[in-house]
Amino acid sequence: MESKKTLVMNPKQVNQRLNRLAWQVYEHSYNEKEIVVAGIVGNGFHLANRIANILSEISTINVKVCEVNISKDSPLDGKASIALTAKELEGITVVLIDDVSNSGRTLMYGVKLFLEFPVKSVQTLVLVDRDHNRFPVKTNFVGLSLATTMQEHISVEIADHSEVSVFLD
Repeated sequence: MESKKTLVMNPKQVNQRLNRLAWQVYEHSYNEKEIVVAGIVGNGFHLANRIANILSEISTINVKVCEVNISKDSPLDGKASIALTAKELEGITVVLIDDVSNSGRTLMYGVKLFLEFPVKSVQTLVLVDRDHNRFPVKTNFVGLSLATTMQEHISVEIADHSEVSVFLD
């Protein structure tokens, strides 16, 4: 049986959401000199770069981008890592970014990585929140909250390394 994809957000709508999310991050962190925008490997890292670019355009905050390497399927495999040192993270606000929050598990283990460092705070941002939380992690910045069934799937697709679309299948 062929699965049918339904377009939820086209590239223009995604860009509008990313701009709004960047402004929300800026409004929350306007008094910071520096923040770290950390993207979960894959789409989360792509979105982190996009958010960081927008933040650099709209603010004077120094924005560092880092990739969070964590397995979404088995986050306890012990191979989770980030490419920043404790000194680079000391007293810094971190914004952890992923494309879709399903159960909150990936965000939870991503936040756990940063709790091992002397950060000032950790905020979370997702493009789409399905709100099927099974883990006690709050998403601070949400592009779109979407009520779905557990059988449905949200996919964030990036074409030509820039055009982002969101589909429901």
